[in-house]
Amino acid sequence: MASPFRHAPVTLHLMNVGRLSSAALMLSGVAAAVDPKGVVAALHLTADDARGVSETRAGLGGTYAALGGWALISREPAADAAVGVTWLGAAAVRVATRKIDRPAVTASYWVYLGLEVACGVMSLASATARRRGVKKAAEHVPTR
Repeated sequence: MASPFRHAPVTLHLMNVGRLSSAALMLSGVAAAVDPKGVVAALHLTADDARGVSETRAGLGGTYAALGGWALISREPAADAAVGVTWLGAAAVRVATRKIDRPAVTASYWVYLGLEVACGVMSLASATARRRGVKKAAEHVPTR
């Protein structure tokens, strides 16, 4: 009989990189919630009044912190997939803005794009590994 743990080290490694991606999303949200003016400046956004700062805390801070935090504590593949799609969606729109908005492209633009793609891929790889792990475990459950 083949061992159900044949691919366990690879699966665990992929799940760990997914956790790293989730932590990055959560921490970016915490940063926006705690220091919205700093995040606004780093992202070249404007929040000219209290409402703008509040929206930054809620929209960027609360959303990203909650999604990343949920994925960190959840064992569900869907949590990792949600984080991955969020990162890759940001990357896709960032690339599209090159044609639409023609932003000035600085080193931080490329760093953010690289992080978005890397974190998105890590989370989707983790989701796939978790899904395979769930299926493997289900295959080895004794039936009565």
